Amino acid sequence: MIRVENLTKYYGETVGVRDLNFQVETGEVLGFLGPNGAGKTTTMKMLTCYLPPSAGTAKVSGFDIIEQSMEVRKRIGYLPERNPLYTEMSVRAYLGFVARVKGIRPPAQRGQIDGVIERCGLETVHRRTIEKLSKGYQQRVGIAQAILGDPEILILDEPTLGLDPKQIIEIRQLIRNLGGEKTVVLSSHILPEVSQVCNRVIIINHGELIAVDTPDNLRSRLAKAAILRLAFRDEGDAAARASRILESIKGVLIVRQEPGGDNARIFTVECAPDRDIREEIARALVGERIPLLELYREELSLEDIFLQLVTEEVS
Repeated sequence: MIRVENLTKYYGETVGVRDLNFQVETGEVLGFLGPNGAGKTTTMKMLTCYLPPSAGTAKVSGFDIIEQSMEVRKRIGYLPERNPLYTEMSVRAYLGFVARVKGIRPPAQRGQIDGVIERCGLETVHRRTIEKLSKGYQQRVGIAQAILGDPEILILDEPTLGLDPKQIIEIRQLIRNLGGEKTVVLSSHILPEVSQVCNRVIIINHGELIAVDTPDNLRSRLAKAAILRLAFRDEGDAAARASRILESIKGVLIVRQEPGGDNARIFTVECAPDRDIREEIARALVGERIPLLELYREELSLEDIFLQLVTEEVS
């Protein structure tokens, strides 16, 4: 659906992005991550033909962003970081304006506008002036204009920026619903959002691509050790016995303990990532009558992955 080849942008002598290469498959929701100034917005502006590249190119649905930019634009719905709203207009009037700009034929305009109003949960506010809407509803209007005309691809730059937690959840759900039927490229600074919504992530730093993979594959690749968390009732010498048992199990690298609430003791166990020893640990502790309350494996969060990759790339 999208194929990026050596995409490069310079602002004078400053590198915006350099030699980006990646693909986005049909129906995929791709997360685009990077620190401020990494080149995310620059890349999105080039993919939407808003900004010409200095070198390289990209193809969207088989059309070149340089030589066939008008064909590319017909197939993309774009929500930039700064929502492109005419706030003095009503929601319906604004969407009517966007429909005309997009070349939707007059007989089809009303049906399509009604469709995106329903899809984006704007039924109760569609006659209100945009400037009188909350930030969350304004973002819904921005997404509505992006999906108007039923584009194949959506490019959303920080779609939940500045929203409150309830609004963020609502916009995330809307994006999830759009995934699968449309190809979505989503940039966000909220890393849990990306892990919840996206099938795959791209991480860039200083304008260069440093990782492309699923969150699960990145976790597996970067995990130097598996982390297990245990909790058991702190009775008698249970902590000392548990520590000896854990240290004796093959594959355990480090055992750390800390007090927990409600008369509980918590252990963190680092072990070799290529072997799952949870069953062995549980069997050994229960066999010694240590009252095990909890045992689970801690996964690397997307924040951990992001910080590790960016730190390694800088060093």
